Amino acid sequence: MTHDDADGGPDRPGDRSIPPDDDRTADENAHDRTHDRAHGDDAPAAVRDGDEFSLSVPDMDCASCAAKVERSVSDVDGITEVDPYPTTGTLSVATDGSTDRDAVAAAVESAGYAVEDDLESVTLSVPEMDCASCAGKVSGALEAVDGVRDIDTHPTTGKVLLRFDPGATTLAALTSAVESAGYEVVSTSMDGGGAGGDGGERSVWRSRRAYATYLAALFTGVGLVLANPLAPAGAGPTVDLLGRAVRIGDLAYLAAVAVGGVAVFRNGYYSLRGRSLDIDLLMSVAILGAVAAGIGFDEPLYFEAATLTTLFSVSELLEGAAMDRARDSLRELMELSPTEATVVRNGTEEVVPADAVEVGETVVVRPGERVPRDGTVTDGASAVNQAPVTGESVPVDKAPGDEVFAGTIVEGGYLEVEVTTEAGEDTLSQVVDMVEAAQGERSEREQFVERFASYYTPVVVAFALVVALGPPLAVGAAWDTYVLYGLTLLVLACPCAFVISTPVTVVSGITSAARNGVLIKGGTHLEAMGDVEAVAFDKTGTLTKGELTVTDVIPLGDNSEDDVLRCARGLELRSEHPIGDAIVDRAEAAGVDDRAVDDFESVTGKGVTATLDGTPHYAGKPGLFSDLGFDLSHVHAATDGGVVTRTSRAICERNNCLDLLSDTVPELQAEGKTVVLVGTEEDLEGVIAVADEVRPEAHRTVERLREAGVHTVMLTGDNERTARAVGREVGVDDVRAELLPDEKVAAVEELLSAHDGVAMVGDGVNDAPALATATVGIAMGAAGTDTALETADVALLADDLSTLPYLRTLAERANAVIRQNVWTSLAAKAALAAAVPFGLVPIWFAVLAGDAGMTVGVTANASRLARVSPEDPGSIDGPETPDGSEPPTDPEPAADPTSPADA
Repeated sequence: MTHDDADGGPDRPGDRSIPPDDDRTADENAHDRTHDRAHGDDAPAAVRDGDEFSLSVPDMDCASCAAKVERSVSDVDGITEVDPYPTTGTLSVATDGSTDRDAVAAAVESAGYAVEDDLESVTLSVPEMDCASCAGKVSGALEAVDGVRDIDTHPTTGKVLLRFDPGATTLAALTSAVESAGYEVVSTSMDGGGAGGDGGERSVWRSRRAYATYLAALFTGVGLVLANPLAPAGAGPTVDLLGRAVRIGDLAYLAAVAVGGVAVFRNGYYSLRGRSLDIDLLMSVAILGAVAAGIGFDEPLYFEAATLTTLFSVSELLEGAAMDRARDSLRELMELSPTEATVVRNGTEEVVPADAVEVGETVVVRPGERVPRDGTVTDGASAVNQAPVTGESVPVDKAPGDEVFAGTIVEGGYLEVEVTTEAGEDTLSQVVDMVEAAQGERSEREQFVERFASYYTPVVVAFALVVALGPPLAVGAAWDTYVLYGLTLLVLACPCAFVISTPVTVVSGITSAARNGVLIKGGTHLEAMGDVEAVAFDKTGTLTKGELTVTDVIPLGDNSEDDVLRCARGLELRSEHPIGDAIVDRAEAAGVDDRAVDDFESVTGKGVTATLDGTPHYAGKPGLFSDLGFDLSHVHAATDGGVVTRTSRAICERNNCLDLLSDTVPELQAEGKTVVLVGTEEDLEGVIAVADEVRPEAHRTVERLREAGVHTVMLTGDNERTARAVGREVGVDDVRAELLPDEKVAAVEELLSAHDGVAMVGDGVNDAPALATATVGIAMGAAGTDTALETADVALLADDLSTLPYLRTLAERANAVIRQNVWTSLAAKAALAAAVPFGLVPIWFAVLAGDAGMTVGVTANASRLARVSPEDPGSIDGPETPDGSEPPTDPEPAADPTSPADA
């Protein structure tokens, strides 16, 4: 059936492409390229049909180098895109398929740069690397190893991702380099995918450092008994040591320093060697300064040295335990996929490792078991709990032909599943990999905090030196008092607590979202979503289901609904139009009988005709039947079984009649429906309305966003009448219809000029340009879709709009938690530092409150994000408008969708 310009259909074909915009900035084009790879719309056909690959060019390490390489490679025939990355020494190239890797490598070498191939990837699990300072030392140690090309440290997950030349170095050398920096490598993975064994799950309270800390605490306790600092000076048993009476308690304190300080001094040495003014170096100086004051200047600071050593070690263990809590959420994701699978081979069932199952093999999943890999059900039926992947709270019924995802749980039936993905490429694996990658992306607030810390630490260290040396030298104040104050300030100079406050919050937020079916591709997008003031929706496939269905069947004359569907099915059975498919699906669901079909013919632009059981029939637009001579303003409705004769029709004086032309058809079309009439040359048998149904959760989603003070708008390529009907039903503030892709981009840019942040929600395919332009691009229904998973800023895995308000609330809370963590930890540090010169902060309190306490506090605060759920979308302190003001108690109603949209 040719419903070429039928109302209510999908967005126009013109929406599938957009001309490139050469006037945009480099950053904008780079952002677009990211989305283009996801959706394929904006990219030239040659890119989509050609090849993409990367080359390692380690000597390309500056903007000038990158420009030379880019110019040289661009001259090669068949090159469609060149992206140099000097920070990583890699070159990404896209071709139309007419050139190969060797030709590109030759062009790079002609520019004077060597191309290195055969690099291997490895992931090192380094659980003790749990802060930016630690990551810097590990990175510095690895940079000194020949053959290392790319280093990506993830302190929030305790992992290091490397690319290296196996001809220049070995895995053992890499491990040795990390350990030389003072950190233990507990496991490795040569696939670079982030698997790290279970070594990272070892309890910090049973580590070597923990046992050394316990022993140091014991020695400190002995010292307190034998040389209590509150006792009179010199009190306690002594021993003669090199002709000098030394208190046994002081020896116990020194033993505590020796045992518990090994890790501190080792890490401090590596910090000094790497010129890193971090907590390890500062603590080493503080501890050694206290010991030196006792030995060299006969100032009794042994108790302070032992206490500082022990408490700092405890604080490091607490920090490790706190980071483990943040990492647990990611481990939970990683553990969802089963390690074993029951596969059918040669007619028998065999239990094998899940990674050993090949694509095309059949696995058996019984009640209570998890699906080992993505696949298609070939036998059996069961409800499947998809919450681990998509966040759906209600199990979904699965039958032969349906898709299932790795990690989902079979509830009560038996399924046989044909595996469709390689190991490590299933939806769950991609989600885990991308969550890990997202945690490595630094947000704007995180970058600000790190820049601030680079100034904060030197300033406080300088202040410590002034406090420690100034009063004794200037006014003859007691050395032991002010040296102790200086050492206390050194403890407070470490910015660990507020440096870690942002990444642990991002980790908590991203992993919490992933468990609820929302994939966020980095802290930047999480922060940006929390500041979004406007949300733009595509219509087809976003606010609507994207599938046409029959909504109304109106029988006429003496026909029943089944009669109308029977005729319509016969007419549309050979049609390839989506409207025809929807009618056939409805007829088959009703179980109507088949009719003999002959002489099928399409009437261009109007409908179809065919002979059914020997009688010519028609189906199409109202205009088709007007051309056949029907008076559409005077049509008889179906009776309750009585027969309406032609004579009675002539004298009915419009009793029991419908005015299709003025009433019925316009009313249906006003609801965004496409109207199809069915009949013969003599009788009009019925009216069928078809529409792309609005998602049931769309109205409530828009309503909740508006309640939060978010402006909502629908951008669609569909016709004005259909767009208005859908906009009215879902309640958006504004409707803009009949937009080409470049016009959608212009609409998003206009929204950006009026609002600080704009999110664009689309189906991940034809909305790529607008998604790329928006502050945050959100793809619908990404579960199982590689392109959307790989490149969208945010992906709603369950194809569920109701998770959008949850995402907005989660992001808003994350931003609030980040602000709380940063400013609370900074204020606490500043207050403690200011109180030190007045003798109000003992050194042990500085360690517990300023370092360990704040680290545990910010981590615990960040973990609150795990309690946010789609069922509880409220904000922390009640809803707020984006500018921070309280929203009106009675929000203004949506703009009348029937009024003209703002241009």
